[in-house]
Amino acid sequence: MTGMQSLYDVAVVGGGLVGLATALALTDSGRVSVILLEAEDRLATHQSSHNSGVIHSGLYYQPDTLKARMCREGRDALFQFCADEGIPHRRDGKLVVATRPAELAALAQLEGRGRANGLTGVRQLGREELRELEPEVTGLAALWVPETGVVDFAQVAGALARRVRSAGVEIRTSTRVLGAREDGSALVVVTSSGELHASLLVVCAGLYADRVARSCGVNPGMMIIPFRGEYYDLLPARRGLVRHLIYPVPDPGLPFLGVHFTRTIDGRVHAGPNAVLALKREGYARTDVSARDVAEMVSFVGFWRMAARHWRIGLTELTRSLSKQAFVRALQRLVPNLRAGDVVPAGSGVRAQAVDRSGQLIGDFRIAEGKRWLHLLNAPSPAATACLSIGSYIAGRARVLLER
Repeated sequence: MTGMQSLYDVAVVGGGLVGLATALALTDSGRVSVILLEAEDRLATHQSSHNSGVIHSGLYYQPDTLKARMCREGRDALFQFCADEGIPHRRDGKLVVATRPAELAALAQLEGRGRANGLTGVRQLGREELRELEPEVTGLAALWVPETGVVDFAQVAGALARRVRSAGVEIRTSTRVLGAREDGSALVVVTSSGELHASLLVVCAGLYADRVARSCGVNPGMMIIPFRGEYYDLLPARRGLVRHLIYPVPDPGLPFLGVHFTRTIDGRVHAGPNAVLALKREGYARTDVSARDVAEMVSFVGFWRMAARHWRIGLTELTRSLSKQAFVRALQRLVPNLRAGDVVPAGSGVRAQAVDRSGQLIGDFRIAEGKRWLHLLNAPSPAATACLSIGSYIAGRARVLLER
């Protein structure tokens, strides 16, 4: 730290996985003073700890996008980080299962995309090979993706936080950023607990990425629309129905992967999630409603254009949310012997999905850059998997700005 006591080289906003990884990467040179600001009273309370725990392989993403590159690099870095920190994890592999003839072409396209993204060992399985791996799964064919794994991302966040503190980063929780303005050669960052000065502002605010950007005078050109993903868990006696991670062939026009099965690091089997519009940015329950969040959504033209384009899918997802039988029917496409009595309600998460004014669900990670700021505007799944590579990338851009 140089100059006045409250002057930092970088203020990082957001104490989730990506914010923590960014703060850690910024300290690599040992010459950058960093403060990390988190609005909640604890770190990693939202997307970072409300997820399925999957370490994604990078199968789905358009080659040469930030998502594709950072997922691939971040996946390998995360496996190494977990090994170094002694965090339990597995590299189990997953199956993407085609249950209808119309899905076979999409399955072949996924295989090609996986190979283009540098995945190794990806191959198609016929019906008999699929049965050998998953006797209860019914499908015409499947894609085997061995580089997929599972971990408890809350443990990853805890290890990152320990490293960040050891590197000398100051962490302030219960500190919400209200805005920022230029003041000579620095920024004045206005927070709920006072002002501080920083040469550079780096925002990794997840569910509030757009709102923080606007409060700092940056037009994000999009809005975060929250989608709740609800899960069921298989009863212990029925967990044997599923041996691996099992996914349907996804809709290529959407960033959601469809309801699927995940064997978690602690031995449970998650079923889900769906993707239903949430009425609050932290809307983990159906009854969670924020008048401000709803008013913002309905006043945004992109929301209505998105709704016009995807209302049928939205209605299907809402039906799954309200009806356990409908949810189970979607799961039975993969595992026909599953019954409604085999599953019980589990947790939920909220995906921070950026939507632009045209109503498009923004697929790639999106980063806005200015003279004194970097805003990570869209970083839903696989951001947890890719957190270390995203953090390294943002830290690299931050160093360039600091040296100008």
